Amino acid sequence: MLYGMLAVFQEAAMTPEAAKEWGSLLGAGIGAGLAVVGAGVGIGQIGNGMAQGIARQPEAAGTIFTNSLIMAALVEGVALFGLVIAILFKFV
Repeated sequence: MLYGMLAVFQEAAMTPEAAKEWGSLLGAGIGAGLAVVGAGVGIGQIGNGMAQGIARQPEAAGTIFTNSLIMAALVEGVALFGLVIAILFKFV
């Protein structure tokens, strides 16, 4: 009896417009999460490479740091594009 009532309420609440809204919110959330996780992994790899490079050649620390900072900025830029596209999913 209770299951039947819940099914009726669920069926009434999930109109095609509501399903589209939930789908766009779910897509935006997953897309934003993946963009942020990908940026975190990329910057972690850059930091790892920087630390290893400085440990092997301490005299090149300034150049390595500058190059890794530029690479981290590029990774953040790509992550920002991913976040913007994920937010656009909500409105399209």
